[in-house]
Amino acid sequence: MIDVAGFEDDSITNGPGLRFVLFVQGCPHHCKGCHNPETWAFGEGCKYSVEEIHTRIRRNPLLRGVTFSGGEPFSQAAELTRLGRLVKADGYELAVYTGFTFEELYAASSPAVHELLEQTDVLVDGRFELLKRNLLLRFRGSSNQRVLDVPASLRAGTAVEMPFGRWRTEGR
Repeated sequence: MIDVAGFEDDSITNGPGLRFVLFVQGCPHHCKGCHNPETWAFGEGCKYSVEEIHTRIRRNPLLRGVTFSGGEPFSQAAELTRLGRLVKADGYELAVYTGFTFEELYAASSPAVHELLEQTDVLVDGRFELLKRNLLLRFRGSSNQRVLDVPASLRAGTAVEMPFGRWRTEGR
């Protein structure tokens, strides 16, 4: 079961194109100025099965991508990996917002964290920093956060930034 804070069934602000956004419940970061502080507490969301969420995603034939946000998605990496595999098999692009950096995730000892990274196309990484807040940035809140090409990053063993022109917007 996934501990869920909420859903956006048709978002245009959490990545390019029309996207389904899953906001998970629970976050260890507690960033000052976070726009989702109600997602910090663990165990206070609604529980949904991977299959229930997958069915909800598939209801909208106009979706081009799926975004996991939070809370902290990597705190529920095992279940989100299962969902990630299903949405990838359906042809959706998968983006994940995380307060961890790619380097922290890459060095993690958890197999589930690595499995979720392997399912991810685009990672928006890094904790939100209020002093670096910039409303002009696309798809991120503070200038320290990066938009990363995860397959390229995994091949290189280091973070590879995603040129915005390459973050796909075409259909699945």
